[in-house]
Amino acid sequence: MKLLRVGPPGAERPALLDQDGTLRDLSALVDDIDGSLLADASALDRIRAAAGAGVLPALDAAGLRVGPPLGRIGKVVCIGLNYHGHAAEIGAAIPAEPVVFLKAADTVVGPDDTVLVPRGSVKTDWEVELAIVIGRTARYLETDEQALAHVAGYAVAHDVSEREWQIERGGTWDKGKNCETFNPLGPWLVTADEVPDPQALSLRLWVNGELKQDGHTSDQIFPVAEVVRYVSRFMTLYPGDIINTGTPAGVAMGQPEPKPYLRPGDVVELEVEGLGRQRQELKGA
Repeated sequence: MKLLRVGPPGAERPALLDQDGTLRDLSALVDDIDGSLLADASALDRIRAAAGAGVLPALDAAGLRVGPPLGRIGKVVCIGLNYHGHAAEIGAAIPAEPVVFLKAADTVVGPDDTVLVPRGSVKTDWEVELAIVIGRTARYLETDEQALAHVAGYAVAHDVSEREWQIERGGTWDKGKNCETFNPLGPWLVTADEVPDPQALSLRLWVNGELKQDGHTSDQIFPVAEVVRYVSRFMTLYPGDIINTGTPAGVAMGQPEPKPYLRPGDVVELEVEGLGRQRQELKGA
C-alpha cells in the first residue's frame, strides 16, 4: 500500500493512493498514519480490505498539500557515509561500523514543502536517501530476517545538511543536520510488501533541472537489514521511528570548487524508485 497524509500542516488527514493513482480518504477507518497504526496488523488489514473492495471515498487532489506520510514520529536515526561512491567522492575512509547520528523529529516536513536555507549558511547541501519506517519494537535483533520483519515500509527522505556547521564548527554533526525543514519526507509510506528488495532501488536528485545524484541502494556499505539490526543494539526502535540510510555520490561537498551549494531560489527534485518524488523550492530562513 501507498499511505500518505494530506492537508494543512498540523491538520493532515490519512489517505491512500490506490493502484489507479486515485487518492482515497482513510479518515473513517483510522485517525492517522502513525506508529500505532503500523504496529496494528488488524487495522492495516482493514485498510487493505477496504481498498480492495473499492469502498474508500475519493479525494480531489487538486491543490491539496501532501504532508509527511507519518505522524507523531518518535525519532529520526541517520546513517552517515553509507555509500561507497559517496565516501570516495569526499575522500573518506570506508567506515568499519555504521556511522550513526540523530535528527530531531521536528525537522520533518512534507515532500513539496519549502526548505529554508539557514541564516548565515554558505554550505547547505542536498542528500537523497532511502528512509526505513519501523513497524515493530526492535531491541537487540540478531539476524537480518528479524530486522526486515520489523520494517513497516519505506519512503523518500531528503537529508538536507549544512556542511560548515556539520564539519567545521566543532562538536558532533548535530548543528548541521537539525535546522528547521531539513528532512522532507514522502510523498508516500510504501509498505514493505511492495518493496521486496530494498537493495534494488535507484535514487536520483536534480538541482534546477540538472541531475546531481544518480545512485543505487546496491552501493550501500551497510544494507538495510544490517542497519536495522545494528541500530537495535544501541537504542530501542519503536513503531513510527525512521532511519535515513545515507546518500549516494553527487552531493555538493564532493564536487570541484566552487562547490555548488544551495541558495534561496534553487529548486531541488528527488526520487527513489517506486517510492515517489519530491520537489522543494528553497527560501531564506
